Amino acid sequence: MTTNPPSEAELPRLVVLISGNGSNLQAILDACAGGSLPARVTAVFSDKPDAFGLIRAGRAGVPAILFPKGRGDERREYDRRLADEVLKFQPDYIILAGWMRILSAEFLDRFLGRIINLHPALPGTFPGTHAIQRAYEAWQRGEIDKTGVMVHLVPDEGVDSGPVLGMTEIEFQPGESLNALEQRIHSAEHSLLVETMKEVIGRMPGPPDAVKKPQP
Repeated sequence: MTTNPPSEAELPRLVVLISGNGSNLQAILDACAGGSLPARVTAVFSDKPDAFGLIRAGRAGVPAILFPKGRGDERREYDRRLADEVLKFQPDYIILAGWMRILSAEFLDRFLGRIINLHPALPGTFPGTHAIQRAYEAWQRGEIDKTGVMVHLVPDEGVDSGPVLGMTEIEFQPGESLNALEQRIHSAEHSLLVETMKEVIGRMPGPPDAVKKPQP
């Protein structure tokens, strides 16, 4: 007995949030288009008008939505409005692929268990911005001999601290420049994000188990 593949309307729906170049978004778009990731990106949001990822989305025929935070906007109100707009695309999962804002509970609680972040460091190391550079500098000081990439859930406002879904270790190479390390890490990001999303989608229906909100 053969099973027909799901129609496009039946595929899991992904919304991707970006703030910059969007190379990891491109990896997701390519995997979806090629059929290796059984999902579809229904919208891409950016808080930055010059984010090249918006152009990548447009080229792929995906709604590319600029949603900037004004200088006077209150953070939680912005997140509430962002959640309202994202919800219109009925995402099964939201992927933070270079989204450079820490989301508040006003957003997180609307999509509990369905927000997935990519971070270029190993669990418990170098949270926040400039993680690759900080790891490189730590290696130069002789403090570490490897770094890596992780994909994790975002259940709360903790910075790069949610339950880990997948990770890849990357050892430093003698004489390696920061630029060379960045290129290797970005390549690892693309692969890990796609492979982890395959695993997450394979566990549908329902979000991963690690996401139940604690009872008061």
